[in-house]
Amino acid sequence: MITPPTDLGSWIARRAASGPDRPAITFDGQTLTYGALLERVDRLAAELVAGGVRPGDRVGYLGLNHPDFLVTLFAASRAGAVFVPLNFRLTAAELGYILGDAGVHTLIADADRAEIVDPVLAESGVGRSISLTAHPGWEVLDELLAAREPIAEPRHPEADDVAVIMYTSGTTGRPKGAMLTHGNLFWNNVNALLSFDTLHDDVSLVCAPLFHIGGLNVTTLVSLQKGAHLVLMAAFDPAQALALIAEYKVTTMFGVPAMYLFMAQVPQFATTDLSSVRTFICGGAPVPEALITRYGERGVPFAQGYGLTETAPLALVLSTDDVATRIGAAGHKVLPLSDVRLVDLDNNPVPEGERGEICVRGPQVMKGYWNNKAATDAVIDAEGWFHTGDIGQADRDGFVYVVDRVKDMVITGGENVYPAEVENVLYRHPAVAEVAVLGLPHEKWGEAVTAVVATQPGASLTLDELREFARGDLAGYKVPLRLELVDALPRNASGKVLKYRLREQFAEVAEG
Repeated sequence: MITPPTDLGSWIARRAASGPDRPAITFDGQTLTYGALLERVDRLAAELVAGGVRPGDRVGYLGLNHPDFLVTLFAASRAGAVFVPLNFRLTAAELGYILGDAGVHTLIADADRAEIVDPVLAESGVGRSISLTAHPGWEVLDELLAAREPIAEPRHPEADDVAVIMYTSGTTGRPKGAMLTHGNLFWNNVNALLSFDTLHDDVSLVCAPLFHIGGLNVTTLVSLQKGAHLVLMAAFDPAQALALIAEYKVTTMFGVPAMYLFMAQVPQFATTDLSSVRTFICGGAPVPEALITRYGERGVPFAQGYGLTETAPLALVLSTDDVATRIGAAGHKVLPLSDVRLVDLDNNPVPEGERGEICVRGPQVMKGYWNNKAATDAVIDAEGWFHTGDIGQADRDGFVYVVDRVKDMVITGGENVYPAEVENVLYRHPAVAEVAVLGLPHEKWGEAVTAVVATQPGASLTLDELREFARGDLAGYKVPLRLELVDALPRNASGKVLKYRLREQFAEVAEG
């Protein structure tokens, strides 16, 4: 059997060959056709090779959403290199760690981010730095491309070769680099095409950060592989998003619930022409019922996806038909090309209706973590199942509801307590602004259910008050034994609560 090409560089070359004059990316009022996009990609690929990039070397990109993010991604592929997208919200020290860990050979950045990362470039081992616009000590991208002919013999990595190293958020410590192969990205796109019915004539608004897997590979790469038109925003702005939807007759977009909420809250939401929209796709969390209703009144349905960086990202999908009737579900267990199962702590499948860890197996599951075999072996078992760390519960029809994280589960007196369940109750207390529930050492019970709370401005809260409030909704063993008050919960650059820091801060053993 002849194996079709799956490398990213081939996608864009084939689209340019079949429709060179079709619009590929519109950004800031300017449109790149597929032909022009390929030419820029191939000029950069040639420049990377001329600059010493060899097959398997890493090429990084740091900056806001921009066409050159995607140009760099495809050029890295055409040069046989590996693309490393960087979160522009990180500090210089955090960026320096990732640059050093990945061993980035060449870094491309916008000028503002170049300034941030300057202090750590030398120590992180970056060999070459290129800025989108002039920045002291950096080469300028457009000047390099103007002097370089397109690559004559582009490289064609195999399906199992790494295409992207995407670093996870690092809520349990140092971020890990998930190695996504060309095959991972290709087969994720096939799953997405079959699940969301992406069309050749779609116009996709891209406003989620491209350095995240959701922003990159739910609609963005899928649309380009299909030959559709991307309307790209540097960063999300709800009013601007609505204006672009109306101007370009956008048919689809990907976002998280907060983005759709902010769009619905701007005054022009009620009057913006949304008649072109076929589907809005939501990820990160289930679509709240209030948003389903609000957008439904405007004739806009939602579809939904659940996934992780390590699954490139799709693992579960909820169709437009099911979003409104399966409120809170993450998606269905069956995708066209991959499978999901729920297992207990001994890796045995759990019966219908019982809670278990969500595991994914399919061609979109990552190759492993970069330079971290121990971490890889901890999440991918001998049968090829990736253990997500999320606890789910499936109903009789195969729809999965995410209820918590395995690592966050508290075991107190032999009973399992799911922090999300307790947090949902405590958030209803009027004094609670933020809360994180975790297990801390306890002489008698093993772990004490502990609530770490940031109170509302001017509010006060005692453990007795909190326990009294929770008793009406929670079994006794789930009610917090301990309360710690903080000014704010520690979060990473993606906004996720860093519970490991709270465990370190309040690690002393409680008695009683």
